[in-house]
Amino acid sequence: MERGDRPAVGTFYSRAPFSSGGVVRLSEAAAHHARVKRLEPRDCVRLTNGAGEIASGTIASLDRSAVDVVVEAVDTIAAPAPIHLRVPVADRDRMLWLAEKATELGVTTWQAVRFRRSMSVSPRGEGGVFADKLRLRMIAALEQSTGAWLPRILPDTTLDALDASGDTLPIVLDICGAPLAHTLAHTLAARPSAEPVLLVGPEGGVETDERDLLAARGWTAASLAPSTLRFETAGIAAVAVARAERASSR
Repeated sequence: MERGDRPAVGTFYSRAPFSSGGVVRLSEAAAHHARVKRLEPRDCVRLTNGAGEIASGTIASLDRSAVDVVVEAVDTIAAPAPIHLRVPVADRDRMLWLAEKATELGVTTWQAVRFRRSMSVSPRGEGGVFADKLRLRMIAALEQSTGAWLPRILPDTTLDALDASGDTLPIVLDICGAPLAHTLAHTLAARPSAEPVLLVGPEGGVETDERDLLAARGWTAASLAPSTLRFETAGIAAVAVARAERASSR
């Protein structure tokens, strides 16, 4: 995604589909970011729409309210192998951090789940306003990592309503489970199209009746380490293990 010997000096997100020769107008926030980076007309930039397209282009104009980019080339990037992340409603700053890292690793969907212990957390990340912040944080991570695919944010849910239907491999992280890498390798060898759904429990752990409910609905317990991990550590480690296993199983 370079033009000659002029590498792109920044990556920006736009929801619009890209077409060679077209002009993409970026937002006021993008204009502010471009000014902070001291970009100017004729500078080369990348564009990503979070739906599999990466474009290269040149800034045509830049002012305080918008940036216009002339698109010169468009690449279509295949979606990474699906991995779905289910996280607890928890401390909002730590949820945002996990969302950044999950975006960098190409998580397909993100959904927050209310556990019983979630309700004692304050301030916790839930609701529409938080979802907007979450999406903005994911977009920033996509720009920083020059990724092509944004995770799809699903509505918050309860444990009772949690869905893992279809050709999925539902896994709940639990210190008492078999190693996650072994569980993934064993199942994906037999069902290579299965899509891992990784459920991370809340601070303090999943309560016994919640664990029993998940087991009855087909969730497999899997572990990452012999010690208890914070939810954001467990989440990013689980996605990294799953991403590596999906790559090695191709």
